[in-house]
Order: sequence, then structure tokens, then C-alpha cells
Amino acid sequence: MRSCNKNWNHHYASLYSRLTFPAIILQKNPLFFTNPNHKMASAKAITDFFPPAKRSKGAAAAASSLESSSKKSILSVSQKPTTNAVPFPSTTPESVDGSGVQLSPSSNLNEEQKLRVQFNQSLAKAKRNLKICAGRVSKSTSGEGLGSMKLEELLVEETWLEALPGEFQKPYAKKLSEFVKAEIQSPIPIYPPQHLIFNALNSTPFDKVKAVIIGQDPYHGPGQAMGLSFSVPEGIKVPSSLVNIYKELQQDLQCSIPSHGNLERWAVQGVLLLNAVLTVRQHQANSHAKKGWEQFTDSVIETISRKKKGIVFLLWGNYAQAKSRLIDESKHHILKSAHPSGLSAHRGFFGCRHFSRTNRILEEAATSPIDWQL
Repeated sequence: MRSCNKNWNHHYASLYSRLTFPAIILQKNPLFFTNPNHKMASAKAITDFFPPAKRSKGAAAAASSLESSSKKSILSVSQKPTTNAVPFPSTTPESVDGSGVQLSPSSNLNEEQKLRVQFNQSLAKAKRNLKICAGRVSKSTSGEGLGSMKLEELLVEETWLEALPGEFQKPYAKKLSEFVKAEIQSPIPIYPPQHLIFNALNSTPFDKVKAVIIGQDPYHGPGQAMGLSFSVPEGIKVPSSLVNIYKELQQDLQCSIPSHGNLERWAVQGVLLLNAVLTVRQHQANSHAKKGWEQFTDSVIETISRKKKGIVFLLWGNYAQAKSRLIDESKHHILKSAHPSGLSAHRGFFGCRHFSRTNRILEEAATSPIDWQL
């Protein structure tokens, strides 16, 4: 397997630099509930997405960084080294159209070019899902109150709706929806912003899942949470656990350590970055625990275990390892280690080599490995 080398094909990079994607325009006042059949409201800057009553400088900076990171996540690919996975070369502009609709790769593309096409298509679909979700939230809050939007309408990725039929109609899910709605109406901010509550599922379709990294609950500081476990938007200080993840990645695959904490590139390649609890009150860790989220995310894990095979589950720390009871080890691969936090990383996380081991497992199953380099 290749390590994170620094050789990059400038011809491909030149082609990729001319590839453009539609901008993702988020709307103002992201409260909670709406009808999904709608037309988008007038465009607003992403910083307007945070309600004025709950906006802080940190949140505004995070929102701005999230928008810029979505642009950089495309442009930086041609400027950065790859991992032991096959490097992503540039694709042709015809591979993704202006609306983000997936098009079939040209038959004359080589394998590396096809991988790039697939990556661009996955990224475009994730952005499309984000735009749809943001539009629903915006429209639901344009009138009085929270409108009639349901929690399930924030999950827009069709493959997950098909994989979890009837989940939102269960009694626990209805109670969870009412709880989250009440929390949004409270004076204490909750994180992540509503359009990002299901970001992990909206960014990683069910049929594309290759690996799962389980976290506990979202970061509870302003602007930190973005709906992906361990990830923060660009412009936000990288948390200590993620710093240690980067250190292990560098030791394992010689990847360079990035200056940001946005793991979106992993998500669109098939790494489901799933927290067990998907919302939290500001500055109150675990404040939304035992309200129904664990039952929902347990169902997600069980569904993956039951309906798929060959998935790599990375379980870091005792909390994540307790989820192994939901996974059929005869069909899947479980990698366990200590948690990457500063308190425990030296007790088994450093040296676990989970990133190279994950890619080795995928390659042995004739599945394309993950490009871990950010």
C-alpha cells in the first residue's frame, strides 16, 4: 500500500482546477420544521444561518468557515498529497453537471480518473443534501413559530430513509422529535445547527458506507459541532482528540497533519462519522443523552450490520466499544483501541494503526481504500 506521498500529477491538477461546482447557499434563521415541497427562499450568506438570538462570534466564524471549507475541500485535493489509497486525479467537467446530478464516467477514463469522478459525485450529492435540508429549515421558520416540519424531514438522504423504514414513526422517535423541538425553542443554544443534525447520514449514503467511526455526542462549544463525529469546521481550533488522531495518522501512513479539523472528505468517501447522540446544549456535555438519540443511532448501527457486509467499525474507547454488541462480527470487522483523548491516547490509541488496517481490509475485499489525507 502506498503511504501519504507528496507526488501529485500537475496535469490532473490543472484539469481539476477548471472543474466548477454549484455554490451552496444556506438560508436565514435555521429553526426546525417545514413542508419538503417548496421553492428556495432568497439567498443568504451562510453566517445568516445562525439565529440572531443564538449567534455568537464563534458560531458566526464557524458558519463562515464551514462555507469556505466546502469550497476548499474541492480545490485542496489537487494541492495535497494522497494516502496509501489510489490518488484522486482530476475528472472531466461532464462528470458532474451544474445541479449536482451524477453522470456516468466516460468509458475512456482510467481507474484513477474514475475514482476522482466518484469522489466528485459523492461530494456534489452531499452538498445537494445540505442545500435541500437548509432550504427546508429556512422555509419552516419564515412564518410564525416552528411550522409543521418533522424531525425526519432533516434526513434527506434517500438511501437512509429506505434503510430505516418506519423508524421515525416509532413512539421513542416521536418523543425525541418533541424534545428537540422544545430545546430549539429554549433560550439555550443547541448544537449542531439544525440543518447539520443528520449531517453524517446526509453526507455518507447507506449504500456507500465502508467504515464507521463512532463518537459520543457533539462538541458543545459555539461553532464547533458540524454533525460529524470528531470533526469541526475550518477556522475552529482543532480539538485535542482530533490532534491525536492526526498524529496517529501521520505515524501510520505518513500523512501530513492538516491545519483544520474538517473531516468531510472522509465522510464522502464512505466513512460514516456517527455520534451516538446527535444534539447537545451549549456548554453542557451529554445534556441530550438518554432522550432517544441512542436508540436511533443504535438502529443505524444494527441496520448496517444486518443489511451490509465487510464494514470496518473503528471503536475508540469504552463507550464506542460497548456498541460492538450491535455488530455481527461474523460479517464485519471491528477494530478496538483506547480513545484518542489526551487522557487515554497513550494507553493504546497511539500505535493502533487503524487507518492502514482499515485500508488493508478494504483492499482485500476488492473495495477502494480511503484517502485519509486531508
